[in-house]
Amino acid sequence: MRSHVNQRHERVLEIVRRRGELRVTDLAEELGVSAVTVRRDVETLAEQGRLMRLHGSVTCPEPPGSGPADADVDAPVRSAPTGVVLGMVVPSMEHYFAELVKGAQDAVAARGGRLVLGIAHWRSEEDTAQIGRMLDGGVDGLLIQPSWERGVPSLEQEQQLLALRVPAVLVDRRVPLGGRLAGLDSARSDHALGAAAAVHHLAGLGHERISLLAQDNPTSPQVREGYEAAMAARGLSVPPLVDVDPEDPAGLEAAARTLYRSVAEGGVTAAIVHNDQTAIGVVQRLHERGLSLPGDVSLVAYEDEMAALADVPLTAVAPPRQAVGESAVEMMFARLEAGPGAAAPSRHVSLVPRLVVRASCAPPR
Repeated sequence: MRSHVNQRHERVLEIVRRRGELRVTDLAEELGVSAVTVRRDVETLAEQGRLMRLHGSVTCPEPPGSGPADADVDAPVRSAPTGVVLGMVVPSMEHYFAELVKGAQDAVAARGGRLVLGIAHWRSEEDTAQIGRMLDGGVDGLLIQPSWERGVPSLEQEQQLLALRVPAVLVDRRVPLGGRLAGLDSARSDHALGAAAAVHHLAGLGHERISLLAQDNPTSPQVREGYEAAMAARGLSVPPLVDVDPEDPAGLEAAARTLYRSVAEGGVTAAIVHNDQTAIGVVQRLHERGLSLPGDVSLVAYEDEMAALADVPLTAVAPPRQAVGESAVEMMFARLEAGPGAAAPSRHVSLVPRLVVRASCAPPR
């Protein structure tokens, strides 16, 4: 076994001397072994002073083309060995995404690696720019939470992910049925099940007219799907859905006004509001109109970032954000360990949100 490892080390040195400098992933491809295996070889050789480890690449400490006899084996190590470097692209670093990134960062660090972050600011063209920057920097794999409009990729966005030259894991995005991305690993919160849990909680309290106020973002289609499925399973009719833009005070006011009328005139006794920021804004406006929680209307927020800080602490659906980041990293390391071209099946992991019960829900009067 040791002889085999020594032979591979000599082959690594031969390739690097011939080519001068190359990415670790390219070296692994040429050798026909996993990037993790090559990285260990490179670290060993770097400790011996025979190679120099750079960010995502490797080169010789001596000029390319020189032989082993020219190397100074007593020279000090010129670079410290490093672990796997993963790139992560997210649309934002607001509360929800910060927790997801923290889960990924902690999981990478626990394995001796490093996470490099790119923020796309909800622009698909910035997704492309961040991915390109990370590939040029030599990352070993990519964790990608794309800025897909309403959670669905365009044909061009699908093609970009299919053409990546390093392993990739989709983070908190559902692989669309009928699309071409089934071969990518993915880790996500099951937002449909989270919304369904909110419906079942309210229906269990006796509510039959349950409204949904939702933002227009990549998560909202799943929230709507789960809400409508659970309402149908309970045999309940669905009141008109309300779209809301929390960044637009006029839009938030209009949503609160619509919900108020539904409660005062339409028999609605409960609502699910996506997300916490919207829920708190709506509650404030309902109070101004004389409605109380949970006396006049029960309310469940979706996200549970700041729901507990509302005047009446809000029952909320809490997606497992950190666990999603951790799961994505676990899947990535499994893919890297398997090596290029491995026949391991792709995995789509869905984590179920939990319902946190607080003071904003009660049986209807």
